[in-house]
Amino acid sequence: MNKKHLGSTLDDFLEEEGRLAEAEAVAAKRVLAFQIAQLMEEQQLSKAEMARRMSTSRAAVDRLLDYDSESATLVTLEKAAAALGRRLHVALV
Repeated sequence: MNKKHLGSTLDDFLEEEGRLAEAEAVAAKRVLAFQIAQLMEEQQLSKAEMARRMSTSRAAVDRLLDYDSESATLVTLEKAAAALGRRLHVALV
């Protein structure tokens, strides 16, 4: 057993490996994709209707909802939020 990491957190390990920012970005994208999908379901919006409201393609909506896709831009997220009657809030902390 490697005692170097004994008692440390996952965040500590990821930071030591230089991967914490990447992991946090992936997690944030997955949370946003989940929230968008949930709001679409609540509002009974199809992907086609969401795409129409965002003035984009259905393939772009598929990428937005794909947890593993990293292609979402702030502009795309803003359009999705507006299409759902919401606002996107981004902050540096």
